[in-house]
Amino acid sequence: MPQEQYPHRSTMQASEGPQVYKVGIYGWRKRCLYFFVLLLMILILVNLAMTIWILKVMNFTIDGMGNLRITEKGLKLEGDSEFLKPLYAKEIRSRPGNPLYFQSARNVTVNILNEKTKVLTRLVTGPQAVEAHSQKFEVKTLSGKLLFSADDNEVVVGAERLRVLGAEGTVFPKSIETPNVRADPFKELRLESPTRALVMEAPKGIEINAEAGSLKATCRTELRLESKDGEITLNSAKIKLPNLPQGSSSSAGSRQKIYELCVCPNGRLFLSQAGSSSTCQINTSVCL
Repeated sequence: MPQEQYPHRSTMQASEGPQVYKVGIYGWRKRCLYFFVLLLMILILVNLAMTIWILKVMNFTIDGMGNLRITEKGLKLEGDSEFLKPLYAKEIRSRPGNPLYFQSARNVTVNILNEKTKVLTRLVTGPQAVEAHSQKFEVKTLSGKLLFSADDNEVVVGAERLRVLGAEGTVFPKSIETPNVRADPFKELRLESPTRALVMEAPKGIEINAEAGSLKATCRTELRLESKDGEITLNSAKIKLPNLPQGSSSSAGSRQKIYELCVCPNGRLFLSQAGSSSTCQINTSVCL
């Protein structure tokens, strides 16, 4: 289109001249931007200071954190350690020459699990007792000798000597099988049944021996020594039966102190004044 048709446009452009446009942020926007930049720098400095303080307090190093050290063999803890959640480890041991302590406010439980996370063995140490739950419990020496074993069927004591130090001895509600029962030197051995009978049986004999003291057997009703196929031997320099009953005297004025030991058919013993012949038949009234 010819320029002559628009004379007013050319006149306007000539009168205005070149225009300048300002680029940037001015006024309150600029002040807000500076404020946010300053706040961000302050937060960065505070965050950096807190990070350095945490690293210093927690003792972060290249080898680990605090009392925890990372070594080639695993993790190493120095000092007391507290675990708030379960700890899974292949091996837990103390430093050479130092003990290993497990402390708890209530109890310490050690569980052995199978592949299906079922408890096979459990050891519970509580304030009242120490409990072991397993199929079999064994105590062995360093050389592998069995000292104690317990399961559902039996309890085995493998030590050469079993010592009972209780003041009232040991109570066996049922039978006991042992080759030897003896007391410590210069101590007495007492086999007692307060309310029931005391029975000792052996297929090849029973030996009761007191080498440096006396032997005493006491009962309330009767004491029976029985040998089915053999004999009972009383071998001693003196055998005293002080409380045997005496039969009636055959002669009224006799004062002799020689007596004859008589046996009734039921096994009862009694004394009878000795005569020129046996006087046991005269005093058969004692056997009634």
